[in-house]
Amino acid sequence: MSERIPLLLLPGLLNDAELWRAQLTDLADIADCSVGDLTRGETLQAVAEAVLSQAPERFALAGFSLGGFVAQQILRIAPQRVLRLALVDTSLHADSPERARQRAAQAASVRLSAGNPRRAFHGFGDKLMRSYIDASRLDDHRLVQRVRDMTARLGAEVFLRQSALERTDGHELLAAYRDPLLIVCGANDRITPLVISEEMHALAPHSTLVVIPECGHLAPMEKPDEVSHALRAWLQEENGSL
Repeated sequence: MSERIPLLLLPGLLNDAELWRAQLTDLADIADCSVGDLTRGETLQAVAEAVLSQAPERFALAGFSLGGFVAQQILRIAPQRVLRLALVDTSLHADSPERARQRAAQAASVRLSAGNPRRAFHGFGDKLMRSYIDASRLDDHRLVQRVRDMTARLGAEVFLRQSALERTDGHELLAAYRDPLLIVCGANDRITPLVISEEMHALAPHSTLVVIPECGHLAPMEKPDEVSHALRAWLQEENGSL
């Protein structure tokens, strides 16, 4: 058996290792998987440095949503450690003024709840859930409960800290990237729409774009087999720097 490649998986906002549960099992035969902790740090730089302090010396790197921004920051500060990059349901855009206002409004609502014991933080409510998973899966009570349990477990403090992280524009970074690059997006992603993944793919023509049908933002949980298959192909892609 060939040596397994170290694979560092980065979750998104209010996500932990549960996001990658299927991939941790599916890829165990070819990858030595670990999940980065994105719950500490007041800046994207601080989060990236904290992840790097616990990471293998060199690794394949896959980032989901907020984890995609952290992955891009890791690539800026320690490119020699990254063997290849996968970006899953994420973006390369800094927050627009509208998106910044949305984050601020969500944070204000959570702070209000934090001061009222009758309005305890429960993670993603019905409105947010409709944005995060595909409409076809809203009646999948097991999936919905897994998402709610994960987001509630991480809690309001983590939500506020992660929401306040300033997202950095990644156009220049991705345009210059030359190692194997995988871009995955749910066809119906409402948080980071497909057009953004298509833009990333156009910036890096050597990249592979995988679009997953009938899938929203939480692709690793909604369509685990498809995401695992895409990551496996990317891990096995030839790379001269390995």
